[in-house]
Amino acid sequence: MRIGFGIDFHQLTEGRDLWIGGVKIPHHKGALGHSDADVLLHAICDALLGALALGDIGVHFPNTDATYKDIDSKILLQKSYDLIKARNYRVVNIDSSICLEAPKIKKYSDQMRQVIAGILEVTIDDVSIKATTTEKMGFVGREEGLVAYATVLIKPIS
Repeated sequence: MRIGFGIDFHQLTEGRDLWIGGVKIPHHKGALGHSDADVLLHAICDALLGALALGDIGVHFPNTDATYKDIDSKILLQKSYDLIKARNYRVVNIDSSICLEAPKIKKYSDQMRQVIAGILEVTIDDVSIKATTTEKMGFVGREEGLVAYATVLIKPIS
């Protein structure tokens, strides 16, 4: 078995949609990025790639490549998972945390889990999504940005 860890950060800004875990979350700010800036899916991509020492999301989907401009991060997650499957591995489970002051995302977490589970060919019970705040401290507390962390366990396909 192999384990991978991923982390991603994005600024929050007016005039952008807020995508987290493949779900559009109603909010007056959205994440700024080259793609749709889905911080959770990006962290999971990095965790998958890291589990097999394949580099990071920027190596495979560089923000200098117009192909990935405004791309749906569910596509990036699928492509990352395809790299894992091509090396004869599958996902066992995912544990993740999102750090943001607002909006509260608990009511969207099951939908996020379902999206991620569907792409990664696991059950919703294999995907954990937790959320926390920074108690008003730092850039997250000032609602200037958000962070996601993900740990992924993979094993060879038997």
